[in-house]
Amino acid sequence: MNRSARHAAPGTLELDYARVRAHSLELIRGLSPEDCQLQSMTDASPLKWHLAHTTWFFETFVLAALPEPPPLVDPAYKVLFNSYYVGIGERHLRAERGLLSRPTLDEVLSYRRHVDEQMCQLLSDAGQRTHLAPLLTLGLHHEQQHQELMLTDLKHHFSCNPLMPAWRTSAPEQRSAIATEPYPYRAFTGGLCEIGASDASFSYDNEGPCHRVWLEPFLLGERNVSNADFMAFIADGGYQRPELWLSDGWDWVNQRQARAPLYWLQTSGEPWHAFTLAGRQELNPEAPACHINLYEADAYARWAGARLPTEAEWEHAARTAPDLAGLFGQVWQWTNSAYLPYPGYQPAAGAVGEYNGKFMINQMVLRGSSCATPAGHSRPSYRNFFPPAAQWQFSGLRLARDV
Repeated sequence: MNRSARHAAPGTLELDYARVRAHSLELIRGLSPEDCQLQSMTDASPLKWHLAHTTWFFETFVLAALPEPPPLVDPAYKVLFNSYYVGIGERHLRAERGLLSRPTLDEVLSYRRHVDEQMCQLLSDAGQRTHLAPLLTLGLHHEQQHQELMLTDLKHHFSCNPLMPAWRTSAPEQRSAIATEPYPYRAFTGGLCEIGASDASFSYDNEGPCHRVWLEPFLLGERNVSNADFMAFIADGGYQRPELWLSDGWDWVNQRQARAPLYWLQTSGEPWHAFTLAGRQELNPEAPACHINLYEADAYARWAGARLPTEAEWEHAARTAPDLAGLFGQVWQWTNSAYLPYPGYQPAAGAVGEYNGKFMINQMVLRGSSCATPAGHSRPSYRNFFPPAAQWQFSGLRLARDV
């Protein structure tokens, strides 16, 4: 399940629990119940659902593991807020989460407070805290994943509103990054490299086991591709040139009539704008290109005479050259690696083992972290994964080349 908090210092889990749970509430500060009810597409869930589901996780996997579990707050929540854990039982349809006007936002917040009180009692018991530390830590990292999803989902919800509302006054995705010309690369000799998580700190089960991989010499970009870089691809007819695209990608371009990344906007004669978490803004050319799917990333790389890195190349570079700009905190970076189990991978027993393993098909790996990733939730071994057509995450790219 994870390699986590067996050696956590007394009080660490209590502080981490309070901090993580408080951050979820901070994300909805200033939003209305109507804002928290929106569901703009199947892949994006209402913020109210995220708040409830992360609470359901603690109630279902942590509190239920106590020798004398407390009664459920509401038995109906077991179905309404179960995401994909078939081993737990029935689930409400993902596409219909936005129809759940009941429970209300106030009732969901009350649910969170009730479970928090029960969790605080558990955390005050040293024996139970130690025994359940791995599940507790997994629950906190699970909530941090949903905190990023809350922002990506809210951005998509708000983008469907002609008023283009803002979540905050500044846009984290518009922050300038290092944008030098021409695109710079760093050389790596490769060889026999260790990839994957060790037993030193928390990691998801899909990050291990640690294993050896042979890498040929390669070049990796010193920075992420910028908006200015991607504008040049568009200006050169990148979305109209089938020779640049994978077959599925070219089908996607034509089906969607894609001409630019998601949220990019342009009126004739005006510069590019983008819908951001702070509403509509003029596109910052120095910021990392964002909301790009695998097809777009691959086509850009081919246009640039480069390729996407493998996830092993990315991790090796991140471990041996952590000074590379934008590895973390800007955009998730697409790799050309399919999301598959590492040699020797075994999912955890029981329903919690459904967390990662059953998604190891039709997904591609992204590495790093984004401007929306909570602090403390990134590491070189982290394997994010999404279908190749997914755009609504804070995803971009870093180029690689063969030597």
